[in-house]
Amino acid sequence: MARLPPTPKRPPRRATPRELRDAIRDEALRLGFDAVGFAAAALAPEARARRLAELTQFVEQGFQGDMGWLGERRAERADPQGLWPEARTVVSLALNYGPDSDPRAGQAAREHGAISVYAQGRDYHDVMKTRLKALGRFIWDNYRHSIKVFVDTAPLMEKPSAQAAGLGWQGKHTNLVSRRFGSWLFLGELLLSVELPADAAESDHCGQCRACLDACPTAAFPAPYRIDARRCISYLTIEHEGAIDRELRAALGNRIYGCDDCLAACPWNKFARAAQEAAFVPRPDLALPALVELAALDDQAFRRRFAGTAIKRIGRDRFVRNVAYALGNSGAPQAALPAVERLLADSSPLVRGAAVWALAELDRHRFDRLRRDALAAESDAGVRAEWGATT
Repeated sequence: MARLPPTPKRPPRRATPRELRDAIRDEALRLGFDAVGFAAAALAPEARARRLAELTQFVEQGFQGDMGWLGERRAERADPQGLWPEARTVVSLALNYGPDSDPRAGQAAREHGAISVYAQGRDYHDVMKTRLKALGRFIWDNYRHSIKVFVDTAPLMEKPSAQAAGLGWQGKHTNLVSRRFGSWLFLGELLLSVELPADAAESDHCGQCRACLDACPTAAFPAPYRIDARRCISYLTIEHEGAIDRELRAALGNRIYGCDDCLAACPWNKFARAAQEAAFVPRPDLALPALVELAALDDQAFRRRFAGTAIKRIGRDRFVRNVAYALGNSGAPQAALPAVERLLADSSPLVRGAAVWALAELDRHRFDRLRRDALAAESDAGVRAEWGATT
């Protein structure tokens, strides 16, 4: 629960539930949120059971990959009141981060890295949290209702909450789709201790469309509305800590942080608009940076370059692993080989292993010449396996 500021000396304002809801909505829009909706925190027993069953099936099938935390506190994830029994209302809030063009166009620039739209500006967690806390302060200062603030920081299922609050619906790619903003919304929530009138829930408007499913380069959707994170490029390049499965590496292309393909393919994006929030405007150095330049980053340079962005969260080694795979996919051996060969001597086994694969993709003869000495000198079993497995 967010730490509440000191209680103001003035008495709280009097407001009916409808007046309070309208005041919160007005303040949220004034603070710069692009959409706000209200839903009851209490779920009907059948809805709670359905959510819990869906989450349990997801975990039991192993679709969460390395994200073991998704299997924890399932009852709390399935019901806001399981997380906070005093909760009476969920306020769902959204910020638009829509791009000004189709982000998939950058995949043709194979010697440059494609970074997901959401990560090309400031870390949205910081932007969203600052505004949510400001809204929470407004509610506390003026009305004295207790609040909890969430931005990917607790087991609250934000997309079902957003759908219940009328902001959009959970599409076949499992992300929220909005009739006003397409697939490009950051979400955050407030839980309130007061019951407020709810907005109408949004219905599903996907119909027979499967554009998002067909767009996935790794076939990460076993069925509509279900995702296997173990095949998702966003998961693989961000959450997954080890080497990426060999069968999926070529499909990464030049994607070095996240993937926008399923989002960008959604036809509802015809109603989307480019982000107006200055914090989400892409930084010039994050829009298709040169791979060979990124491959040269040490830890200090990585931290300096990506300060204030979501990219910094995964650390230098995991990021350069992604860069090495992209170099292997670049089809530009003359430019990429020097960078890849330098990475063969990197201090991180994770990076060295990715560089081995990249070398084999770029120059098989060079790989064969280096293999014998490399196998003899390499101390890490995983990297030795890369030298031995690449045929």
